[in-house]
Amino acid sequence: MNAKPFALALIAAFSTTPVWAADLTSYSEPPAYNEPATPNSGWGGAYVGGDLGMSSRKLNPFDGDKGLVLGVHGGYNMDLDSGVIGGEIEASHLGNVKSRVPGGNIKEQGRVAAKAKAGVGINQTLVYGTAGVALTSFGDHRGTDGPDGWKPGWIVGAGVEQKLSDNLSARFEYNYTMTNDVRSTTGGVSSKTDVRDQVLKAGVNYRF
Repeated sequence: MNAKPFALALIAAFSTTPVWAADLTSYSEPPAYNEPATPNSGWGGAYVGGDLGMSSRKLNPFDGDKGLVLGVHGGYNMDLDSGVIGGEIEASHLGNVKSRVPGGNIKEQGRVAAKAKAGVGINQTLVYGTAGVALTSFGDHRGTDGPDGWKPGWIVGAGVEQKLSDNLSARFEYNYTMTNDVRSTTGGVSSKTDVRDQVLKAGVNYRF
């Protein structure tokens, strides 16, 4: 048997072994798939702003009992995967709008409110609802005396806010407020009445 061809085959086999080993050692696992991060709506953070609007017992624009609303507010929003939540404090002058009570009218003068807020951000637009507590001050009107001090009640509403830039946005909001058991006196006769009002207002927010 000629050993030369066998020796050459053996040498060739051993010389290819490092190549196979290199191929094996250079193999790497494919990169793991990571779920893409869901971007937040960009409405988070603190903000302050001002409002201008109308207060009335009714939403009827032809109702004569209307008042000019001027207000300021500030709040904080948190972005969530499914929406936006936050809180807001506001102070408003209600334009001395008249509210009916037995025997006459009293005037709504001012309001402070603390509201919770929840909504959904859709691109550059935020649609939200609010609910909270309100304190309203009342004044006398033509022989009818209103209550002294601030009277507690509750407030609900809804609004839409549109971004104008990274820090500036405009909003439109509706609020319904109920103040229970408001005492008034007309001609020496006292009574208690649930006083309701509705506010439509437009405003501007600056976000920090």
